[in-house]
Amino acid sequence: MEFDFSPLIDSWRFLLDGLGVTLLLSIITVVCSLVAGSLIALLRTYGPTWLRVALTFYIDTMRAVPVLVVLVWIYFALPIATGLNLPSFWAAALALSVHIAAYVAEIVRAGIESVRSGQIRAGLALGMSRAQVVRKIILPQALIRMLPAFGSIISITIKDTAIASVIAVPELMKRSETVAGQSFRPIEIFTVAMIVYFLILFPTTRLIDVFYKRVAHLGRS
Repeated sequence: MEFDFSPLIDSWRFLLDGLGVTLLLSIITVVCSLVAGSLIALLRTYGPTWLRVALTFYIDTMRAVPVLVVLVWIYFALPIATGLNLPSFWAAALALSVHIAAYVAEIVRAGIESVRSGQIRAGLALGMSRAQVVRKIILPQALIRMLPAFGSIISITIKDTAIASVIAVPELMKRSETVAGQSFRPIEIFTVAMIVYFLILFPTTRLIDVFYKRVAHLGRS
């Protein structure tokens, strides 16, 4: 079998623009899901009972439904149900954020609950409010313990952006499909796309692991 990488050379700007869309979508999704997931975890842990039940239902629902189904529903069904038409990029960002936030919420909740309750009682005994205990005692330790899991979430988020190709978001995977279809060189195109994803994800997860090893002692109690 002969390999021909000329379509990649001819289309490198086209593919590079797709990579830019992938990175932008990843950044928006990571930020939104981390913020939303952390808020959900705090409300589920310390909120009123009725709110905990509602948030638990949301988390369990998102973890039980494939992200592709959420993506397709938001892009095709949400406009019919509400009249709100989102561009494909923002529909993908919303779907991925809503889905991944559920996993972030469970990571944050587990991190919070991993801090020994004796520290909470000690903080309250010293006259600190519950909010101060959470902010100054629980979260600093929990955040360190959550770093490895956050690394996995970031990796999953970047990979899941490829699913956005089904609603024509012009990210790397969608543009790779376009070039492969026009050039009839799927092996070369998709192999390079796979390598690009690896070159993004591997250093990211390694850097987070290295950083965690340096600060892990701060999360021990």
